Amino acid sequence: MSDEELQMRLELLKIEHRDLDEAITALVEAGNADQLRAARLKKRKLQLRDRIILIENQLIPDIIA
Repeated sequence: MSDEELQMRLELLKIEHRDLDEAITALVEAGNADQLRAARLKKRKLQLRDRIILIENQLIPDIIA
């Protein structure tokens, strides 16, 4: 993938991550939170965060000083 494609993918993942965060917050604030659903959303959010970090590492070269 080119840097442009990676950057676009990164932005989409960040948007999805933010949306999941809002969904989790809304679910918890609703009071009758479905624990299984909340756990699944949190797991998905962590998976997205891992993918975001992976792409960011690909875009930013590791410079040894």
